[in-house]
This record gives sequence, C-alpha cells and structure tokens, in this order.
Amino acid sequence: MSFSEADLTAIWLTLRLASTVTLLLLLIGTPIAWWLARTQSFMKGPISAVVALPLVLPPTVLGFYLLMAMGPNGVIGQFTQSLGLGTLPFTFSGLVVASVFYSMPFVVQPIQNAMEALGERPLEVAATLRASPWDRFFTVVLPLAKPGFITAAILGFAHTVGEFGIILMIGGNIPGETQVVSVQVYDHVEALEYTQAHQLAGTLVIFSFVVLLGLYWFQRKQKNIGLKYGA
Repeated sequence: MSFSEADLTAIWLTLRLASTVTLLLLLIGTPIAWWLARTQSFMKGPISAVVALPLVLPPTVLGFYLLMAMGPNGVIGQFTQSLGLGTLPFTFSGLVVASVFYSMPFVVQPIQNAMEALGERPLEVAATLRASPWDRFFTVVLPLAKPGFITAAILGFAHTVGEFGIILMIGGNIPGETQVVSVQVYDHVEALEYTQAHQLAGTLVIFSFVVLLGLYWFQRKQKNIGLKYGA
C-alpha cells in the first residue's frame, strides 16, 4: 500500500484536526457535562437537547447554519472580523469550530454519564474532610470519572476523523488546508481513481474497527473491575 503526497497530506491534516478538536472538546465539554450532571435547573432539558442536536441533524443542515454564522454577515463572522481574524469558512480554524459543534455530544455525554454515576457519597465524604469545591472536583470527580473521559476522548477523536458533510460545507476542498481524508476519498471516486480510494477508505475502515474494538475492550475491562471490587 502506497499513498500519494496528497493522500499523506490529507491524513496528516485529519489527525491534526481530530487531535485539536478532541483537546478543545475535553476542555469545553467538561464544565458543560459537570453542570448537566449536577444541576436541577429547568434549563437542563433545553441545554441537553442543544448538545445532542448533532446526533439527529443532517451534517449539511448544521454546516449550513454554521456557514451563515461564520460568514461575513454572521454573528461569529462579524466577531472574528472585529478581531482582525477575517472569516472562518474555508480555513482550518473554521473546520475546528465546526467539528467542535458537530462532535460535542460524543464527548459531553460520556463524561456526563460518568459524573452522574458517581453519586453524592464521594463528594459528601470529601466535604466532611473540608475539601473545597475545587479540591473535590480535581481530587475526587476527575479520578473517579476517568473512564468517561477516556471514552469521550476516543469517541470524539474517531468521530472527527470520519466527518464529511460538515467538512465539505464549511471547508470546501482546499488541498493542505481543508482537504481531509474523507474529502480526499470523495475526490478519488469522482476522478474514478478507485485504487487510491480503496486504500484510503480501507484505512478508515481498519482505523474505525480498531478504535471501536479498543473501546469495547476498555469498557468491558472497567465493568469487570467494578464487579470485582463491588462484590
């Protein structure tokens, strides 16, 4: 199996995008997941629905509205222009912003589920030891919710790698800038270059299978550990 220079560039760009988006989602998604796991506010339902929207919306619909928002007349576009950054569509930064929105539920929901599974007892014990809210979060919540964070990171990374529709809407097809692996496969198919398309598509299939297999193995291991120490 040999990849062309354009294929290798697309692979590198995809890995760079997925890594950046996963890191940002862990930073952004953690406080959102914590709030959703703890709050009793009537806003929990609407906020949860907004976070989960990418699960049911077609990528082109989400991509269209993000394109409008990030365009010259959009709210985000006007803000970035006021900062001297120009507009985000058809740039790598635009792909990052769009991918953060699109992969949000794949990171927030596993972390939220892990935090909800902790219950109140560990936090109450930490409070009796005079741990501050920040201490409780960093020394109790984060370590105990570690499996949720690992699952979220794996799902967020893998989902970003497989994006297509929203990438095409926001980034177009600019080599070295927005041409990720999924778009490169589409290009090969359009050019009837089926051998190259098979190589890239097959690589994505193997990657996805290995990621899911590793995730299931990890979840099974965590379940067995829980049964062992819970018995």
